[in-house]
Amino acid sequence: MEPSLHPDLLLLLFGAAGLAGFVDTLAGGGGLITLPVLLLAQVPPVHALATNKLQGSFGTLTASLNMLHRDLVNWCEIRGLFFWALLGAALGTVAVQFLHPEVLDVLVPLVLLAIGLYFLLAPQAGAVERRPRLGEAVYSKGVVPLIGAYDGFFGPGTGSFFALAGVALRGQPLVAATARAKLLNFASNAASLAVFALGGKVLWLAGGVMVLGQVLGAWAGSHMVVRGGARLIRPLIVFMCFAMIVRYVWQKGLIAAWF
Repeated sequence: MEPSLHPDLLLLLFGAAGLAGFVDTLAGGGGLITLPVLLLAQVPPVHALATNKLQGSFGTLTASLNMLHRDLVNWCEIRGLFFWALLGAALGTVAVQFLHPEVLDVLVPLVLLAIGLYFLLAPQAGAVERRPRLGEAVYSKGVVPLIGAYDGFFGPGTGSFFALAGVALRGQPLVAATARAKLLNFASNAASLAVFALGGKVLWLAGGVMVLGQVLGAWAGSHMVVRGGARLIRPLIVFMCFAMIVRYVWQKGLIAAWF
């Protein structure tokens, strides 16, 4: 039976989802905002992850539709990648039912650090389209499903991972890579949500309230992508990557240990 939540907590979840939708559309890392709030509301971890996928799916769907409407993404060019992201996320979500996500506690902060430093120290990255460093086949059938599997298994930073892969490996401009990342992130969220829903892990009332906030935030964020471009996206990616690293360190009690 789904636990009842006080109206004040539902309002908090709505606000957190709205902020997360805005940030996630621009730079990724919206789960950094919503997951702690769900856990604060005493939602069990697996149910929190599943409910987060529900609201996140609608946020990435809203952003994706806006990107397609504004012709920032060509569906015919990305549908193959969309499929591989779906497949990877589905496998990752099945795996998380049997494996403990703590196996990623060391790897994820290192990858986030690399992404943050890449965009911080390479200010021209994604400014213009460049020659791809990785072939399309390896990228689509190797890198994309791997990131999708990570999203299904754990999640934070997936949008940043997709955007970085587009810029660093395929030579895409940052705005184009961010637009594509929204569709791929929607694919991975939707596949993960389907698996969680079949397992009965989603809290529909809390998730429904968060969906409303996510849609509003993602709509506003997708407009900012068009207007702000790389000038706005790059610093947000750097900030969210380092913020997620701090959260990982704090979550493991390492900051308290230092002091």
